[in-house]
Amino acid sequence: MTQEIRIERIRIGISRVYVAMIFALICMTESYWSISFPPLTSAMIITAIVLVITASVGRLWCSLYIAGYKTDHLVTQGPYSMCRNPLYFFSFLGAVGVGLATETFLIPVLIVTAFAVYYPLVIKDEEQDLKRRHKESFEQYEKQVPRFFPKLSLLREPASYQVNPVIFKNHIFDVIWFGFSMGILEIIEECHRLDLFPSILKIY
Repeated sequence: MTQEIRIERIRIGISRVYVAMIFALICMTESYWSISFPPLTSAMIITAIVLVITASVGRLWCSLYIAGYKTDHLVTQGPYSMCRNPLYFFSFLGAVGVGLATETFLIPVLIVTAFAVYYPLVIKDEEQDLKRRHKESFEQYEKQVPRFFPKLSLLREPASYQVNPVIFKNHIFDVIWFGFSMGILEIIEECHRLDLFPSILKIY
């Protein structure tokens, strides 16, 4: 097992532990706003749905372009023409959307904090690898395209694009977790209503 694979497994393990801790917190708490200010929670849910749908469609769009090309080729078209890490950008939107679906501000803040601490390190490592692989091509791409937040005016899409359907199909399953998480949150909320999950405190 190479060091890169070991590091990747450690990162995935840390991510899973953090997500488990967030869901444990949700199971033990309730939203302060759901009782004190229902219109605010309605706005949170609507925003959450919009963000999750955007993230799901965006990740599929990204997957279409990297299916079979992620390491061997420098992908610079489609969403990758607007920013260098669109997959992480759309994942960020989806994670914030799932956080807002808890009808709290604390959970989204915890999610944003985790992204701010964790993903810059991941992106930096991946870009170093791309720089080693593609040298001048990546350096030029790096100068022209922003790292994380998309610049819509840079969007370029080809008339046709060859995709590996097997790899793309696998990427589709990576998108499901957004909707799956929203479903779990609904189940947790119902368990709170039925007093199956005791609420230790209310969170903002």
